[in-house]
Amino acid sequence: MNRRQFLSITAGVTTFGLTLSNPLINTALAKTTKTNIKAIAFDGFPIFDPRPIFGLVNTLYPKQGKAFSKAWFNKIFAYTWLRTNGARYKNFYAIIGDALAYTATQFKVELKADKRDQLIGIWLQLKPWPDISKALQAFKDQGIRIAFLSNLTEKMLRINTKNAGIEDAFEFYLTTDNVNAFKPDPRAYQMGVDAFKLPKQNIAFAAFGAWDAVGASWFGYPTVWVNRLDLPAENLDAGPITIGRNITTLVDFVRR
Repeated sequence: MNRRQFLSITAGVTTFGLTLSNPLINTALAKTTKTNIKAIAFDGFPIFDPRPIFGLVNTLYPKQGKAFSKAWFNKIFAYTWLRTNGARYKNFYAIIGDALAYTATQFKVELKADKRDQLIGIWLQLKPWPDISKALQAFKDQGIRIAFLSNLTEKMLRINTKNAGIEDAFEFYLTTDNVNAFKPDPRAYQMGVDAFKLPKQNIAFAAFGAWDAVGASWFGYPTVWVNRLDLPAENLDAGPITIGRNITTLVDFVRR
């Protein structure tokens, strides 16, 4: 081995070590590494816009709106993780109600039946983000198979996709109800491998939450974080994650 060959190899090893330890380099690597994507597993919220839920909270509880919404969502996901860890599974729609009741008590506001019905019911009235229709067509044109892989119940997913006219775009409606374990439990992410019957490296995962992106990357999916709300990344030693503000990032990732 001559000196030039040696330097080339050692440079490559050094770069590999940096990609494992530096999340910024991980992101850059994910944007340039070519993958053979044959399918996409979607979380629910890269497809559906949750902001009307926040808007309704602001309308019903104008004094506490923003803080109430944040506390409610935090409690929803805290309950999913606690129930998974404690092996006390309950479906996501039920957890929404449990977390809402807790949050109302926390903020000392009266949760009347009509307000509760509105706040629970809006989860069945979600609309797609404006860029979704074009993206779904692009994936169809490329022969990319797509599915949901979501904490949301199948009923929630199907009602919202049917209302939006995109129900048939999804080959599978994979819900954590099937395995009684919420993301980021590996059993949840495994559903994509089992359904598509493809190696995980051929399935892109589209996340909405930073924590979900981390969980998918830990599992081994090529992961795209559709960071529509421009939130900070989690400090959880994730693998390579491609990050963008809209679905175009995922379209470009799959095309590459």
